[in-house]
Amino acid sequence: MIKVIKSGIQLTIQDLGRVGFRHLGVSRSGSLDTYAHIIANRLLNNTDNAAVLELTVGLCELQFQCDTVIALHGADLKATLDGHPLYPGWSYPIKAMQTLKFATGRGGSRAYIAVKGGIECPEVMGSKSTDLGAAIGGFNGRALQSGDVVAISPYTKPWLCNKGALTPPKRNIIRLHVGPHYELLTPECINAFCDTAFTINPNSNRMGVRLDHKNTAIMQHKLSLPSVAVAPGSIQLPPDGNPIVLLNDGQTTGGYPLIAHVIEADLHQFAQFRTADPITFEFVSLEQANAAKNKLDAHLAQLKLSLSRYWD
Repeated sequence: MIKVIKSGIQLTIQDLGRVGFRHLGVSRSGSLDTYAHIIANRLLNNTDNAAVLELTVGLCELQFQCDTVIALHGADLKATLDGHPLYPGWSYPIKAMQTLKFATGRGGSRAYIAVKGGIECPEVMGSKSTDLGAAIGGFNGRALQSGDVVAISPYTKPWLCNKGALTPPKRNIIRLHVGPHYELLTPECINAFCDTAFTINPNSNRMGVRLDHKNTAIMQHKLSLPSVAVAPGSIQLPPDGNPIVLLNDGQTTGGYPLIAHVIEADLHQFAQFRTADPITFEFVSLEQANAAKNKLDAHLAQLKLSLSRYWD
């Protein structure tokens, strides 16, 4: 068991998400940084979809009430185990009654804590992920709070793996596909979108990232469109000209113009952006998007191969 002493800004149980229910209005949810999630699980020889704890910003304290092994990945939130520093990308044996603490970040926003065997909780619609908007999944459909106890299975065998895993590089130039309403917007609006340096608005969360910029007058519009299906990575352009990048807990339909869609290989970057971080956009071809995805998949495959000798 893991007892939550301090929950921090937001601490939730997540797997890779709830797939196949968007037509019913159910969002995907799941870890925002899927690569950090998968890498943390592979460091423990868990399945990729094993549930983990997603910690936002930090300021969290957890007490382990049984022996286990953990792996950290994602943001470096200055973790310590009984006062000794821990680092993302490594696995660590844990003894009962040891305390894991997080301060706040050296970089990035979300850290992922995987435990050997995964976090245990009931599945809802095929997933353990917490959907905060619908209040389903995870720990009673809500973020964890101080005093909560999370179920895990003890692991008492010797831990021999001393391999670590690098984080895929951070990108501030986000690659895009053209959205379905691209041609409905004025050339001036499109040019401003491509040439503008945006910053992350503090009013961002698991539903979406709001972007600030200085060209709102050029990007404002009066388009009124019927609602269409949207997905994580869709970029909506509201009439005020400030784009919104939808994330895992975002709605399943929307009526704002869809100017673009973030390629799969770059979507995880939005999990780690912090308030006021600068980003820009560039449109790429389908071939370039596939090459970027294949590069990240090769990184994961290489990690799996490197670790396989510990599990065989």
